[in-house]
Amino acid sequence: PRPAHLPNKSMNASRPLRKLPRTAIRSTINLRDRLFRAQSLNQAGRTPFEVIYRDDILQLRYYPAAPQGRGSASTPRPAEKRTPLLIVPPLAVNMLIYDLFEQRSLVRDLRDHGFALYLLDWGRPGRRHDQWHLDDYIRRLLPAAVAQVRAHSKQDDLSLHGWSLGAVMASSYAALDPQIRNLVLLGPPCDYHAQGGVNWQNRLFSRQMRRLQALTGFRPHATRKRWWRAPGWANSMAFKLASPAGTIRGYAELLGRLHDRDYVSGHATHGAFLDDMVAYPGGVMQDIAQYLLTDNILARGELPLRECDARLQQVQANLLILAGTQDPIVPVASSRRLLDLVGSVDKQLIEVPGGHMSIVSGSRAPQAVWPVMRQWLEARSD
Repeated sequence: PRPAHLPNKSMNASRPLRKLPRTAIRSTINLRDRLFRAQSLNQAGRTPFEVIYRDDILQLRYYPAAPQGRGSASTPRPAEKRTPLLIVPPLAVNMLIYDLFEQRSLVRDLRDHGFALYLLDWGRPGRRHDQWHLDDYIRRLLPAAVAQVRAHSKQDDLSLHGWSLGAVMASSYAALDPQIRNLVLLGPPCDYHAQGGVNWQNRLFSRQMRRLQALTGFRPHATRKRWWRAPGWANSMAFKLASPAGTIRGYAELLGRLHDRDYVSGHATHGAFLDDMVAYPGGVMQDIAQYLLTDNILARGELPLRECDARLQQVQANLLILAGTQDPIVPVASSRRLLDLVGSVDKQLIEVPGGHMSIVSGSRAPQAVWPVMRQWLEARSD
C-alpha cells in the first residue's frame, strides 16, 4: 500500500481535468460576448457631461466637476483653473478615446484636477457633408464652438488641446485668434515629408501626384468630392495597418486569455474605439491629399485653408508639443518642425513614451503623459 504521506498522482492529475470544463465554459461565454455582445463589455464613455451647444452634427460637451466625494481617489480636487480648456479632436475618431476607462480617462483626469473642461464632438458626417472642407471646420464650426465656450465660462482667454489632425485644426485656429492663451498639441503633424514612420508613403504619394499634375493638370479639388469620401471602416483599417504587428499581437493575446473576463472587457473597450471610426468628408480628404500630403504646406508655415493669408507665424499662444517616441504615424521629426514656424515665445517639445494613440489614452499615459501636460497648463492658467 502507498504510504499516507505520499501524494496520490492519479488524484492530482485529475484536478486540471476537473478545472478544464469551467475554463472552457468561461472562454466560450467571453468569446460569445466579445463577438456578439461587445457593448456589454465596453467600459468607455462613462464620465458625465452636458451638451451645451449643437450645430448640425457637431456637439459641444461640458464636463462639470464631480459631486462632492466623487473626485480623484488619490488626491483632493484643487480649485478650478480660470482659463477654460477646450479639447479639439481629430476627425475620423469617436470620442471614446478621451474616456476609455475610469482610471484611463483623460477627461475625468482633467476634470478632477480642476480644469473647466469642454470637448468638441465633430459628429458623424454623412454623404451630405462631403461638401465640407477643413475650412468649414477651422473657420466656421470651431469659431462658433469657441464663442460658446467663452459665453459659458465667462472667460475670453482659452487653452486648446489638439491631437493628430485636431492639432492641425487647433494650431491653425490659434493663428486666427490671438486670445488663445495655451496650445497643448499631442502628436501634431507638421512636416508630412519628414524622416521616420509612414512618412515615406507620403513622400511617394507626393512625387506621384506632382508627376500626374505636371502631365495632365490633375488636382484633387477639380474632381467630385464624393469620390474622395473615406468611410469609417476604411479609417479603422488604415489605423490598424499603421502598426500591423501590434494589431495581430492584440488578437493573439485575446485568444490566449479568453478565460479572463477583465482582459476580454478591456479588449472590447479598445475595440469600441478602433472598430467604430468615423468617415472623412470628401472635401476634407481633397484638402489632405493636396495641401498636406502633396504640397506639404504646413512645413512652409501656411495654413490648409483657401484664400487665407494667415501663417503659423501668427500663433502667439504658449505652446507645448508632446511627441510619442514610438509613433509611426507622426514621427517626432514631423512635430518638431512646428517649433520653427510658430511665433510663440514660450514653446517646447517633450518626447514621451508611446505611439499615436497610446500618448492619448494608453496604459502609460496617466503616469508618463498626463502629469506633464497638467503641470504645464497649471503654470499658465490663472
